[in-house]
Amino acid sequence: MPAGKLLNVYENYIECLNRQDWPQLGVYVSDDVHYNGTRIGLSGYREMLERDFHEIPDLHFTIALLIAEPPRMASRLDFHCTPKGAFLGLPVNRKKVRFAENVFYDFGSGKIDHVWSVIDKLAVEEQLSKSHVPRV
Repeated sequence: MPAGKLLNVYENYIECLNRQDWPQLGVYVSDDVHYNGTRIGLSGYREMLERDFHEIPDLHFTIALLIAEPPRMASRLDFHCTPKGAFLGLPVNRKKVRFAENVFYDFGSGKIDHVWSVIDKLAVEEQLSKSHVPRV
């Protein structure tokens, strides 16, 4: 798949996520998708995303950077959202936080076959530490 087409497919995938159009997820994600080295399949991938949107009702994926070298793609996604409870093991509890996710994808089958994701947890930790008044 040429780089231009891959970029277009990815942008449509992100729109699908932001619409929470789960029946269309299989258009972009393979049935045998792997996430961070573990095969979770399309149903597991969908469950993960549905859980994310349940735990973070205002979740919205914003593309900050895209690099395509077919069949692979790298993306930096920006988030400004309000998780309901704990997030990444941190007590966010309805505080608005900003963070980035660096994600690498393999589209070997023409759909997303592999996803490798790293979330900037330190950014969230720093925001939470600034929102607390130190005890004396």
